[in-house]
Amino acid sequence: MVCVVTGGARGIGKAICGAFLAEGAKVVLSDIDEDEGRKAAEELGCAFHPLDVASADQWDALAEAFPAIDVLVNNAGITGFEDGPVAHDPENASLAEWHKVHAVNTDGCFLGCRYALRAMKAKGTGSIINMSSRSGLVGIPGAAAYAASKAAMRNHTKSVALYAAQHGWQIRCNSIHPAAILTPIWEPMLGDGPDREAKMAALVADTPLKRFGTVEEVAALCVFLASDDSAYMTGSELTLDGGLLAGSAASPG
Repeated sequence: MVCVVTGGARGIGKAICGAFLAEGAKVVLSDIDEDEGRKAAEELGCAFHPLDVASADQWDALAEAFPAIDVLVNNAGITGFEDGPVAHDPENASLAEWHKVHAVNTDGCFLGCRYALRAMKAKGTGSIINMSSRSGLVGIPGAAAYAASKAAMRNHTKSVALYAAQHGWQIRCNSIHPAAILTPIWEPMLGDGPDREAKMAALVADTPLKRFGTVEEVAALCVFLASDDSAYMTGSELTLDGGLLAGSAASPG
């Protein structure tokens, strides 16, 4: 089984690659950061392919290198805050910042799904897993582009699932919606001081399970969606949020 994972150099993507490898799959770790991507692939013992998910040409290059695959995880994504604080609310966000987020998250998902359908249809089977977010299910006033892009991924997942089914292919497409998962992106906020645990507790105070999720938990869900154990699931959305969306912060005790 050949599995391609985008944004695999670190965090959730790297954990997914490791989980697939543990199941005996052939893994292609892709990332826009070639140095970190190659380092991660060497550490894990898998193949590496450079990929900017917003570039159609680079997806075409990936298709030339790997024309037939069994699993694609569209994991690469950005929040828009990678280079520091910038306005991302509906009133003050610039069109350029809006486009920047959608180019990676929305266009990247579209291009990835297109590649996967073409790479899977000869065999007629496969699994496409789109890494959306809890933010794709609710509004996020301070990160409007991110929330809209993740909502687009959720909806496109369903279109892809129906398209594949209409063609009689056993190519499934599902989305995962994680909330706060403990990855390196949180480190600047948490730090390594004596108040680290207090900061972590404050950040997940509204989460019913009162903790961050782990990258291993997300990876385990990807293994399930990639396997025949989920053969009757397509167009589904799976939340991994510690119960955050089960109710409201004001739910009765």
